[in-house]
Amino acid sequence: MANHPYISGVGNITQMIGYLRKNFPATVTSETVKKYGLASNNESYVINALQFIGLIDEDGNRTEVGHEVLTTHDEAEFGTKFSDLIMNAYKDLFALYGEEETWALPRPKLIGYFRQADKTSEIIGTRQAAVFQALRSIAGHEVLAESKAPAATKAPKTRAAATKVPKSKAAEAATVAAQTLSTPGKVPTKPGMALTVRIEINLPSEGSQETYDAIFKSIKANLYP
Repeated sequence: MANHPYISGVGNITQMIGYLRKNFPATVTSETVKKYGLASNNESYVINALQFIGLIDEDGNRTEVGHEVLTTHDEAEFGTKFSDLIMNAYKDLFALYGEEETWALPRPKLIGYFRQADKTSEIIGTRQAAVFQALRSIAGHEVLAESKAPAATKAPKTRAAATKVPKSKAAEAATVAAQTLSTPGKVPTKPGMALTVRIEINLPSEGSQETYDAIFKSIKANLYP
């Protein structure tokens, strides 16, 4: 049997303590937890956590120190008093690592401690660590998530590289333009009749200077003898 409290949904403990801060009845039992709609079929785990940190006794009666702590309205003062409850409940953990380091212990170290202390499985040890983390968060001891190494980012492409057209495409564009201009359609004409030919060229937006030079060179070679 694990000595330290655990539960599959640690948020149930956090919510329950929040409700008790608003209204702390003289007796808190599994029925009380049910009334709040928390930890369905796991109400006893919430009660065990409340008993472990000294908010209620073995019979579910609220303790004097528990009532004093949860009725403290000033958040800074509440954090200090609630921290004292946690330190007293987890005194072996604090004795091992010291106060300052214990408040900042990462989850892997907490899991290792609880598994060794209670001879529990990885799942139970993980849940015990989660309960401790939830309680220290209520006391105001937030621990920042471990930073991850930033992912490698690719260097942004330059504008020139983005719009560069391979030589093969430039040559292809010039060839097409030349073929179009050098083979005009046959238009029958009558004497005295003027003929105007309008040529429209759509330049590729992704073309390079090489592409444009090739097109206009072809126009010049084919339109003018």
